[in-house]
Amino acid sequence: MQKKTDALERMYRYLADKEKGYRTRALKMFPHVCGSCSREFEGKGLKELTVHHKDHDHDNNPPDGSNWELLCIYCHDNEHEKHKMKGYGAVEKSFQAGGFSAFDGLDALLSPDPKDEDND
Repeated sequence: MQKKTDALERMYRYLADKEKGYRTRALKMFPHVCGSCSREFEGKGLKELTVHHKDHDHDNNPPDGSNWELLCIYCHDNEHEKHKMKGYGAVEKSFQAGGFSAFDGLDALLSPDPKDEDND
């Protein structure tokens, strides 16, 4: 019986910590609508709604949510791509994936090969 009690206490502690997380807080503060494409989310679809940090600093989580906006996963990815294209350097640590990327080297494949132009 003690094991069940300990497990329940751990579960309640985990849920309380999760409640304090910025995503949960943002979902309570803001309407469940993408700030970019205006798509509405509810129920199971709510998992596709993400919190975007406007200043791109994931440690900047003010209690009033002023650094957050809710974006769908597609608009969120687009926002980070725009940020990278503006010349703000490499991908942020939180978005670095160690592994396979289907698009690695794609730009080299799409750019014209100078040798091919000489043969025309």
